[in-house]
Formats: sequence, structure tokens, C-alpha cells
Amino acid sequence: MKKMLTVRGLSNAAHTTPDAIRHYVRIGLLTPSRNPDNGYRLFDNSDIKKVMFIRRAKGLGFTLHEIQTIFDHGAAGQSPCPAVRDMIQQRINENRAKLAELNSLQQRMDSALKKWKTMPDGEPDGKAICHLIESID
Repeated sequence: MKKMLTVRGLSNAAHTTPDAIRHYVRIGLLTPSRNPDNGYRLFDNSDIKKVMFIRRAKGLGFTLHEIQTIFDHGAAGQSPCPAVRDMIQQRINENRAKLAELNSLQQRMDSALKKWKTMPDGEPDGKAICHLIESID
């Protein structure tokens, strides 16, 4: 008979929180059996592997929805690898776009601060809210 784990046992074995385990059950990433005597959720060693996989995938930027898609490929007897490559390529493209946007923002902020260091503080006159920000095109 194989050893079954409770939520806490699985969370300890997989180095995550019980709340994370419960969330994965709620969204269908994990499908535990139930102890007929007390109703506790019960997990086996394959669930440890799944949770460790989820943690690794999340560490690479995969969403829980994408992880479910990966699991679905495997359950259907298909290699998830082509989909995994496509997903991470899309994420890389999105990250590059975000980084370019952040770099542009950083340049605008640096330029604004450089300009503002030479400008005097404004006095409230009812016409301007903050002349520093209003001086930027």
C-alpha cells in the first residue's frame, strides 16, 4: 500500500504552502482522493512531482493556466514540449517589449530629474499644479 499524504504532508514534501496546495486543488491542477473516514484530501508521490513541476514552471514565468495546458498535453498522450517552447517564446517577446517600455520610461524620468534640478521650486499660485511636471513635453 502506498503512503498517502495530507495537504500539510504534501506541502512539506514539495516545499510549498498548504494554501498553495489547496489553490491547486481548487483550480484542478491537483486531483486528490478523499479519506472516507474523515474527508481529508489525500495525495500520493506523483503529486509531489506535480507540485515540484508547478514550482519550476512558475519560476520560468509560466502561468497556472499554461501549466494546466502542459498537464493536459501529457494526459492526452502528447508531448507538451512544442507548446512549452511556443509559450516561453511568447513570454520572452512580451518581456522584451516590457523592458523596452521600462527603459524608455527610465530615460524620460532621468531627463526630467536632470531638468528639474536646475528649476526653482514653484509657489502655489492657483494656475499651476506642479510646474515641474507641467514643464515636460
